[in-house]
Amino acid sequence: MALHSTILLLLAANTLGVEHSSKCHLSGTWKNELGSNMTIDSSANGRLSGSYHTAVSATNSAITVSPLEGLQHLEEKVTFGFTVRWNFTDSVTVFTGQCFVDDKGDAVLKTTWLLRSNVHTITDDWKATQVGTNTFTRQPSKAS
Repeated sequence: MALHSTILLLLAANTLGVEHSSKCHLSGTWKNELGSNMTIDSSANGRLSGSYHTAVSATNSAITVSPLEGLQHLEEKVTFGFTVRWNFTDSVTVFTGQCFVDDKGDAVLKTTWLLRSNVHTITDDWKATQVGTNTFTRQPSKAS
């Protein structure tokens, strides 16, 4: 009887833990493996807004925080897309990705991006778009 009760308790604890941490929420502050930070606000209708502060750039201009806007699906495993219009250069990046919950219960954003740079002639179009991936992890909230 004791073994039966222990198994039931373990199953209940496991089920509660999965339910509690399986939903991804995009609102918050995120950091990627390169040190870039973004803050996302998500609305009930799936709209995203916020800011992106990149840690890397190929321009000589001073890096400044830039706006982001996008959309998300409001499913359990959230898929999303957003655009960053860089304030310090004439480039735009689009990100698309999905929010996952890892084994520890932490939210992780897996993204693929396209960076479009301005080129002066159509013959330079071939070098205007770069593609890459980033993984973002949620950062702790700052105490007010």
